[in-house]
Amino acid sequence: MIKKVAIYITFITLSSFVVLCSCKKESEVILTENPNILSYIVNPETQELKCYWKQENDSNYSNFKQLKETLQKNGKQLVFATNGGMYKKNGAPQGLYIEDSKILSEIDRTEKGYGNFYLQPNGVFYITDTKDAKIVTTPSFTSNNTIKYATQSGPMLVIDGVLHSKFNKGSKNLNIRNGVGVLPDGRLLFAMSKKKINFYDFATYFKDNGCKNALYLDGFVSKTYLPSKAWEQLEGDFGVIIGVTE
Repeated sequence: MIKKVAIYITFITLSSFVVLCSCKKESEVILTENPNILSYIVNPETQELKCYWKQENDSNYSNFKQLKETLQKNGKQLVFATNGGMYKKNGAPQGLYIEDSKILSEIDRTEKGYGNFYLQPNGVFYITDTKDAKIVTTPSFTSNNTIKYATQSGPMLVIDGVLHSKFNKGSKNLNIRNGVGVLPDGRLLFAMSKKKINFYDFATYFKDNGCKNALYLDGFVSKTYLPSKAWEQLEGDFGVIIGVTE
């Protein structure tokens, strides 16, 4: 009997240790402070992260205000939103876009073109139906039926722990920018500059925070809705929206 009690206590102790370790893993990412960058960490395994484009009437959401109001009618609260990639004049996604496992826009593998989207390599941010989040370069992306959401954009900011080779330190190419990176623990780091910033410094923010891969989402039109940090840019007119609800 004493032996059984000892084994039970040992099991409880080990279980508690595992729980403590798991909790520590969630909190051990301490972001590098930058007063000019707004950031938000998302755990795709425990938070409801989705991509949005069109409403039921086939019109674009276009901004966070319309998305927020629609979600509220369905009993959902929008806690975070950011524009999720570049888009065409009609608001249609530029390049690959997958929503609820349906390909609504085909991948663009064009290697030469005008603008940031075609600054090679560009990439794809996607989430599987098992809530595993990935960022890969477009050439290495392989479509499969496990992808729940995906958006293509460019350029990549960080590739396998290295800054994009076309970025120059001290560049005068300044703009508002937003992007997403995958942290070492699998969570996602979304960031938007509060002031104009160059690609080199923006990409460095993701690299310094441990992101081995990060993707640029968009530039001067970028907006973020994050009421928990007193940042509520509800207006806008863009394509895909990445949002977190509860």
